[in-house]
Order: sequence, then structure tokens, then C-alpha cells
Amino acid sequence: MFIVIGLVFLLLYGLIVFYIGWSGWSWMRPAVSRRFRLLYIVALIFLAASFILARVFASSTILNVIGSYWLAIFSLLVLLLPVVQLIVWLTRLTSLPRHHVQKWAGIITLTALVLLIGYGSYNAYTPTVRSYDIHINKPGPPSGELKIVMASDMHFGYLSGKNHAVRLVEEINALQPDIVLFPGDIIDDDIVPYVNKGIGPILSQIKAPYGVYASLGNHDRFKGEIQELIDLLEESGMRVLYDESIELEDWLTLIGRKDHSDKNRAELAELTESVNSSNTLFLLDHQPYGFDIAQRQGIDLLVAGHTHRGQIAPANLITKRLFENDWGYLQKGQLHTIVSSGFGFWGPPIRIGSQAEVVLIQASFSNKAN
Repeated sequence: MFIVIGLVFLLLYGLIVFYIGWSGWSWMRPAVSRRFRLLYIVALIFLAASFILARVFASSTILNVIGSYWLAIFSLLVLLLPVVQLIVWLTRLTSLPRHHVQKWAGIITLTALVLLIGYGSYNAYTPTVRSYDIHINKPGPPSGELKIVMASDMHFGYLSGKNHAVRLVEEINALQPDIVLFPGDIIDDDIVPYVNKGIGPILSQIKAPYGVYASLGNHDRFKGEIQELIDLLEESGMRVLYDESIELEDWLTLIGRKDHSDKNRAELAELTESVNSSNTLFLLDHQPYGFDIAQRQGIDLLVAGHTHRGQIAPANLITKRLFENDWGYLQKGQLHTIVSSGFGFWGPPIRIGSQAEVVLIQASFSNKAN
């Protein structure tokens, strides 16, 4: 079954690549020699295979960079080319010279592609701070207030590397949080760039009195044992909650779940069975599912990521239909859910219709003085 699905995917991918290649050649053909055709075909085949090869040869930095940018170009051209070609077809109803229309269609497509990649790269590498105010009807810290900073989906790897980690630490420390939560996808399927780029020592510079806590996501994996990854992350100064809970002070309990894709993860009822229900309960769960269950189990705040808010529009329309809350804030009874679009990115290092973000949650409690 998986082989059939894989073959169908490759066939569909190949047809789209052919469509992109044919469109590009139709534009370039009048201006280049026929000898250029072979070079063009070879280059297109290499680019089309680069993203797949990067997954096979995961340690190749060059392949990872080329493959990621190709995926960005591929995604944008899939959106741009049909629109441009529809406009070109409509011009046939006018008296405009066909060769001029073809020429300017190519120029406009190339210009739009460059501008979108520039704009998307800016959104991916320039994080914003998103703020939410929530009230929890339980006793909290002595001040009655807690400043929570949350970041998800860093996907630290070859393109979301050292500089992006430095940005994250600077953004977090500037907010002076009481506690920091990372609900998953800290790495991007490979610990090698995390280690080689020194991401761990950078993250260890985060300052938060109550500490830094994380759960794991569907990309927090590699070929070794999961405990090796957990140990590596905890060397970075964070505590990984892997289907477990921890009580802080005498009023707060944190619960971190295994990822939704993990068939062995415990039910939330099992994780809450032994906790003090009078405590404030925070849940870190990478994928934003099961809000009704979390509400019934008395969770007060659920933080998640995973969706990237589609990362490249109009994929946000898909995530909006797939998830009850694909981005932002949603309250259900006592349960506050906050889903981040993520600090990093998966695949292409661009964001269109979403922006890299750090989330600031200002929580007040029932013991806050009026």
C-alpha cells in the first residue's frame, strides 16, 4: 500500500516538475540556443531530486540548502504559473502580440518569484512577539501573575541554525519570562546540525526563574535512541517532559505528552490521574488535538504548535479546516488553548501568510490583588 502511495506521489511530483520545466522553457526558448536545452534539463532534474536526496544524505549541508530552496521555488511556482498562464491565455482575445505577452509573462513571473522569496525569507527569519492575556481561576504565585513565554517548531537544523537560535534566546530574555515552554519540534529529524552548530550552549543562556520545559514533536527524532535526544536537549538547560508531569512550588503542575503520532503515548487521563487537581495544570502537547479531553481533565492552559499556520499561504486554509484551533487563542470552559505558528520552519525557509513568532502569555490568577 505504502509503495503504491509512494509511486503515485512520485508520478504526480514528476508531472508538476515537467509542467514547471515546460513553462520555463517556453519563456526562455526564443532567447537561448538549442544547446542550452540539455543543461536546462539536467539542472531541472537535479533540483527536482535535491530535496529527496537531502533526506537520503542527511549530513550534506549543500544538498539540504539546495533542496530546501528548491522546495520554496517549487511551491511558489505551483501557485504562480497557473494564474500567469490563465492571464496569457486571456490576452489571446486581444490584439496584443503573442511574443511580447510571452516575454513579459516570464519577466513578471520571475520578478514575483524573487519578491515572494525575499518577503517569505524575511517572515521566516524575523520573529515577532505575539501576546495573549489569560485569567486562571485558581491560586497562582504570590504575585498572582505569571509571565509565560512559549516557542514551538524551531526545527533547528541546517537553515534554522546558530543565528536563529541566538535570535530566539535574545527575544525570550528580552521578555523577562518567569517560565519558558517549548511544545515540540525543537530539532529537524537530525541531531548533527544541532550539535555541530552549538545550538545547545546557546539555548542554555535562556533565563527564567521557574525554568525551561519542553515536550517532543513529530520531528524530534533521529536514528538513535530517544533517550539520547532527551539527554542532549536537557544538556541545553531544559527539562523534557515525555509523557510525564512535574510539580513546581505548591500550585503548578506541568504535563508534557509524547507526540500525537507516537502510538505508545499514554492517554491524558493516565497522566492526570495522580496529579493534584487543585493545582494549576499546564499541558505541553505538540499537535493541537483533543481539546475536549483536555477540558474534561481539568487542564487550564494547553500550548501547542505543529501547524505553522500553513507556513505558505493558502495552506493556512487547510490547517484551519484540520484543527479546531490552528493558530492563536481559543478558550473552552476553564481551558485556554494557545497554538503558535512556530519560530522556525519546515523545508523551505520562507513564510507567506505567517511569521516566525515567540508567544508571550500574561497569566493572572484568582489570588491577584485588585
